[in-house]
Amino acid sequence: MKQDTFWTFAEHSLAYSSGNAAVVGIHRKGSYHWLVTLILFLVFTAAAQGQQYYYVDCSGANPSDYPTISSALANVTGPGAVVLVIGTCTENVSISNALNLNLGAWYGQTASLVGSISVDASESVFLYGLNVTNPSGNGFNITSSRAVTLESCTSNENQALGLSATALSEVTLVGPSSFDKNGTGGIQLNNNAVLNINNWQGGPTDISNNQGPGVRVGAGSLFSTIGTTTISNNSSPVTSGNPPVAFGIVILSEGKVQMGTCYGSNTIQGNLGGGIFSQENSELSLWYCGLPYQSYILDNGPVGISAGLGSQVTLYQDVQISGHSESGIELYGNSQLNINGNNLISENGTAGNLRSAGIVVDGNSEAYLRGGQISRNHGPGILALVNSSADFMGASFNGNSGGIIDCDSSAFMVSDLATRSGNACRTPHNLGNRHDRFIAPAIPDSNALKNRHAQYRKMATGKPH
Repeated sequence: MKQDTFWTFAEHSLAYSSGNAAVVGIHRKGSYHWLVTLILFLVFTAAAQGQQYYYVDCSGANPSDYPTISSALANVTGPGAVVLVIGTCTENVSISNALNLNLGAWYGQTASLVGSISVDASESVFLYGLNVTNPSGNGFNITSSRAVTLESCTSNENQALGLSATALSEVTLVGPSSFDKNGTGGIQLNNNAVLNINNWQGGPTDISNNQGPGVRVGAGSLFSTIGTTTISNNSSPVTSGNPPVAFGIVILSEGKVQMGTCYGSNTIQGNLGGGIFSQENSELSLWYCGLPYQSYILDNGPVGISAGLGSQVTLYQDVQISGHSESGIELYGNSQLNINGNNLISENGTAGNLRSAGIVVDGNSEAYLRGGQISRNHGPGILALVNSSADFMGASFNGNSGGIIDCDSSAFMVSDLATRSGNACRTPHNLGNRHDRFIAPAIPDSNALKNRHAQYRKMATGKPH
């Protein structure tokens, strides 16, 4: 390349990068000052685009490091910062208006925080290996933020919630993680927040032993998991003075819950108030990914799933609901149940309880079954009451103490049973038995999470200095 040609190229490149066309007027004849200026410009531009590292040692052993997470964040000047923490920090951490921030322990290790972490109006925040306990509030607070990822984090024994997400926030949890032994509940979503559990590494997520519900989903929010999630042994707050309200999951105000089994089984077990409680036009879907995993709803007080006031429940393949003192599933107040595939509802109910059954359909509600096993329940397999209906085909009913189905005088049945079949249900016509296909949700793409994990591993691997 000729010298004049080189300078012309360099001048135009710098003018384009700087946005200043006047640069091309710089004198070019025989001066090395121009070359030095260009090199320095390119070096500083590259540095600005690189990672900024901030080291925190809350033990005070390394005086050259920041003594707190908050003091390090106060010096972050732009996107792409990496804040690496060792020790136990006692502080309330506030992340506001951050972009592409990485904060956490060195890779493969953990750091502890006595206090809270709040993320507000931020995007692409990655938190790693943080064990949070707040004696006076929530562990994590996520507000008006997108693409917030918590990987290998715990939030246990907080005075209030383990995690609260609200105001259109989008949060992803990657296990191993836990939200246990919190004072008012494990996780709460409100105001159209979205929380996804994606345990692509195989590490479990545990939401157990909380005072209050394991997960509460309200106001149009979405809680989803694609496997290896346990929600167990959640009980009522000691001071509530009310009947048990501590279901494993509570869904209200058009909230949505989707639980798939792509990376492992899901278990909802031993929750005092019941397994899942859904009201106010909410939706619940339990589905499988074609792999040998199941969803289990076991031994949750009086009921496995309670859905009312316009709510909808879908069970698609390999769901087991067993061991409840009243019913496996109850519907009331114009709610709907769709069961498709090989699901098992068994050993629910108590002898002498008139509402015991595998499935109770009450108050203008509908049960639609295509396949499944309803077996060994106290009472009938299906109990239909108050203008409700049951439409079933291909299901098996074995060993229920009250027979296949029982109806009051206002309820209806459409089925593939022989006429009457010894039950008291009315059959209005022979036009039922509609075939149907359930289309399971697509398996989420985990590549972006895997790439972010690999990036953090590269940035945060090494011995704490």
